[in-house]
Amino acid sequence: MDQPANHVISAPRWAPGHFAEAAYLGGKRVADIPIEEAGDWSRRPGHVVWIGLHEPSLELLRQLQAEFGLHELAIEDALKAHQRPKLEQYGEALFVVARTAQMIDGRISFGETHLFVGRGYVVSVRHGASTSYTPVRERCEASPKSLSDGEDFILYAILDFIVDNYMPVIDAIQAEVEEIDECILDARPSQGQVGRLYQLRRDLLRLRNAALPLVEVCRRLEQPGLPGVDPALQPLFRDVSDHIRRVQEEIESLREVLAFAFETSLMTGQAQQTEIARRLAAWAAILAVPTAIAGIYGMNFKHMPELGTRYGYFVVLGVIAALCLLLYSRFRRSGWL
Repeated sequence: MDQPANHVISAPRWAPGHFAEAAYLGGKRVADIPIEEAGDWSRRPGHVVWIGLHEPSLELLRQLQAEFGLHELAIEDALKAHQRPKLEQYGEALFVVARTAQMIDGRISFGETHLFVGRGYVVSVRHGASTSYTPVRERCEASPKSLSDGEDFILYAILDFIVDNYMPVIDAIQAEVEEIDECILDARPSQGQVGRLYQLRRDLLRLRNAALPLVEVCRRLEQPGLPGVDPALQPLFRDVSDHIRRVQEEIESLREVLAFAFETSLMTGQAQQTEIARRLAAWAAILAVPTAIAGIYGMNFKHMPELGTRYGYFVVLGVIAALCLLLYSRFRRSGWL
């Protein structure tokens, strides 16, 4: 892929007119070209075509297939989406699938990016929740020397951007977890907070499953033998792998915090239930004294000596009060009341 002068034609958005914009020479913007000529430009020595699409139609994908000779199976995957992160080689072309993630209304929403990479072209196809790759193009334009390396640098730039966008999602979850954790320690957690902890833990598991397979994708890109990947740029994909592992560590750490917070909420709830049960048991024991005595004197026996005592009624009330006060003081000292 070492070429003296690369032209890069970038189409960050697909418009109704079907054109690609921003032609680059040596990493610098020089001209615009129509999409119908993209295949011809990609076959010119030292040229690279970069096209970006968002949820394209089958007709549009067929047109790109005709322009660049894309494989039928890759076209089907790019149309249907719902693919696991992977790297497949079709002759001299590569097909890469990566999962994207964004926080939308407090939940992690996932999307996909499908990348067709071949000699002289890069086509990115976005599905679902995914940030526009315009910042990637702008960053590449700001470094003409790097952009002049061609399609493998563009592939690296997109993958690096996808992985970097995992971190804002993790940071948002971490901030929410810390807030819920403080509420759990300060007061009884609500049912909604407990449910939210479980929900966040599931979302983090899905994020890990989306990010972790990219390690294998980058590992294959690091190895020699793949078409269109300059050995000099292989360390860049190793850097992306390091970022993914860092994301994985953050996810695992957050999942442990969530597990601890969830267990703490359960233990807090159980402790509060135990305390309530103790209070109820203590009051039940106190109320059992007048109930038992009143039950005895409520029996309809004819010969009960105490019934003829002048002050028997007041004595019984005094005994009941004394026993209740004694039990109350004992339960207070033991912490049951």
